[in-house]
Amino acid sequence: MSSTIIFYLLASIALIVSFVKDNNNTKMALKKAWKSFENILPQFLSILILIGIILAIMTPEQISNIIGQESGWMGVILASMVGAITLIPGFIAFPLAAALLKSGAGYMQIAAFISTLMMVGIVTISLEMKFFGKKAALIRNAEAFIFSLIVAFVMGVFL
Repeated sequence: MSSTIIFYLLASIALIVSFVKDNNNTKMALKKAWKSFENILPQFLSILILIGIILAIMTPEQISNIIGQESGWMGVILASMVGAITLIPGFIAFPLAAALLKSGAGYMQIAAFISTLMMVGIVTISLEMKFFGKKAALIRNAEAFIFSLIVAFVMGVFL
């Protein structure tokens, strides 16, 4: 908790210094930041609502059975497939992972979910194929999926 306060304090000090140094640029940056926030807000709220519903419907025991340590590699594969299909920004994914861990998910399964979420793009593969070609997009996504499974295994060994 104290590190959060320190970071907010440092950000506030940096904002004040920026405002004193050049208030026009600071105002313009704050306006751009607000616009970005407005653009992200609908996605953010929909994911938060979805997480809330899932956590309200499912008990920690159910979450643990599906993606807990006891679920083993089947849980890892399920979590990695969900991560590969889902399109969630990182700033939402990491709090989601923390909530799932608190609700009984396993470290290996969450590592697979987060790493595929960040590296594999099933939803965006058509766009990737358009820019990089079909072969390159498929190879990159396949290698990212395999690497995610390796990451999950390593996390399972160390945690």
